[in-house]
Amino acid sequence: MTQQMSPESPMASTAAEAMAAEMSSINEPKDKDLESATPAVRGWDWLEDSHNPYNWPKWKKNVQLLTIASIAFTCSVGTSIVSPAHQDFMDEFGVSSTVAFLPLSLYVFSLGLGPIVGGPLSEVAGRRAVFIMAVALGGLFALGSGFAGTFAGLCVMRFLSGFFYGPSLAIGSGVLLETYRPIERGPPSALFILSPFLGPGLGPVLGVFLVDRMGWRWTQYTLVFFSVFCAICMFFSGESYHLVLKRRRMKALGLTPPEAAPLSATMKKFVTVDLFRPIHMLLTEPIVTFLCLYIATMFGTLFLFFGAFFYVFQKTYNFTLIQSGLVFLGIGFGCLLGTTMVAVCEVVFYRPKAKKHLSHQIPPEYRLYPAKIGSILLPISLFWFGWTTSPGINPAAPIIAIVLFGTGNIGLFISSMQYIGDAYHHSNVASASSANSLARYTFAAAFPFFCIQMYQKLGTGWATSILGFLALLQLPVPWVLSKYGKRLRALSKYETSSS
Repeated sequence: MTQQMSPESPMASTAAEAMAAEMSSINEPKDKDLESATPAVRGWDWLEDSHNPYNWPKWKKNVQLLTIASIAFTCSVGTSIVSPAHQDFMDEFGVSSTVAFLPLSLYVFSLGLGPIVGGPLSEVAGRRAVFIMAVALGGLFALGSGFAGTFAGLCVMRFLSGFFYGPSLAIGSGVLLETYRPIERGPPSALFILSPFLGPGLGPVLGVFLVDRMGWRWTQYTLVFFSVFCAICMFFSGESYHLVLKRRRMKALGLTPPEAAPLSATMKKFVTVDLFRPIHMLLTEPIVTFLCLYIATMFGTLFLFFGAFFYVFQKTYNFTLIQSGLVFLGIGFGCLLGTTMVAVCEVVFYRPKAKKHLSHQIPPEYRLYPAKIGSILLPISLFWFGWTTSPGINPAAPIIAIVLFGTGNIGLFISSMQYIGDAYHHSNVASASSANSLARYTFAAAFPFFCIQMYQKLGTGWATSILGFLALLQLPVPWVLSKYGKRLRALSKYETSSS
């Protein structure tokens, strides 16, 4: 997987691999079977066929990239765009502070559920069909959220909106790998991976202006406008899943494609692999267990901040709603720095060590350098934020800590997903990534519920310090895996790298 990337594209080994591991579920064995089963009739060669996405003109590939990046951004910005409306929900619907976080948390939780159905469905109906469903139904239920007259109705609409938007995060990485050849995948992968990570950081920034000037309902109408833009992009994009395209092409040429797998076999795979295996790996594989727990805790901390930042900066510095929302730009800037950090580690640490090994014998543990750096930045940034947020200290100090948190968080995530992608083989990669997604979104959905109470009772210093101690407790994870990862992989019940 990683060895396919171009040595001239450092971002290819960072962004593309991380998102490829993130539940891409590209079924290589079936694809290869179809390749070998393709008869050499009428001089037809799939590798040279103009319908092969690798052979698309550059403009069409870039439209494809714009489409999947736009959908991923729309899906992810929908998580946090409602966070500035917390007080509005309390005032309009008469709910408590804790209950007012449900529209945020239910949307996030449903993002983790949608790919479970959307991923396998895209291998049957094609990627484009699932994207159309995501854009149409996700946007439709976002519109329903804006028109909701009751709080229960709002929660249901938000849950369904996230559920249908969710598959776009799972299959977007697959589209990237199916459209761009390895040598040209670097810059597109960098742009794509930033889109879903910038969404949560920029959502509150956009949300504060909408809530302050037009009301919370416009946060949902805005998602509809984003969906319309995505739909326009999709009009110019195409199907990218090679297996589906080959079957269609063979039928158009009068050839007989191999028989599709029976429905019973597909359902059996869905139950035993797509549903059961991720949970089994989460509970029985130490590598998956500890990395998922670490990433989920830090992801949950990020979503906890969607409620805490407004409370902390308004209470401590008398920031307005808009000023508090602009603080989240620090998260976005940190994501940019973190992605750059991963690319630098690729060039400075990974490649020099990788040159000493054959391409198929590079130890996966070489991928953990950014995670090691991130593991140090995370507790530092949290303690820094907690004890510098004071009326007597310039607000720039805690904002810098926020930037460092964003840097460490994305560095940990990308590096860990690269490691999982190298450590496990074939469909085990998708299962391990699905386990990560399930844990990550569950934590992200749960953490906001106790953020306000925690900060009210403990104060900013000690409340954030609890998060810092959690980060400190898990700091050894990438370091221990770097030293003992090979032994753990040897004990695994699943097929892993032997290097």
